[in-house]
Amino acid sequence: MKIIRSKEFKPNRAWEALDIANMNGITTRLHWTDAPYKWHTNDGEEVFVVIDGKVEMKYKENNTEKSIILYPGDIFFATTGTQHVAHPCMPSRVLVIEQEGSV
Repeated sequence: MKIIRSKEFKPNRAWEALDIANMNGITTRLHWTDAPYKWHTNDGEEVFVVIDGKVEMKYKENNTEKSIILYPGDIFFATTGTQHVAHPCMPSRVLVIEQEGSV
């Protein structure tokens, strides 16, 4: 059993993660960031939940770049093959659920 107080998680660098669970190859990790990630495509599906802060999620749909602002409680679901990148608008914490070993 674990109790995670997400607001207490303050790592040393952007995108550092706190591993919460690994359930049959699906990982749940808490990330803190104040810097953009990198454009990437996951090996499988990804659930991206904003816990606090504000994140601009950029993604490509039919080779066209789009973006949406995500606020606390918002969820971005990337299907397999969705190219995307997260750009925090302020220091943010996000919960990411994805296949183990994804970028």
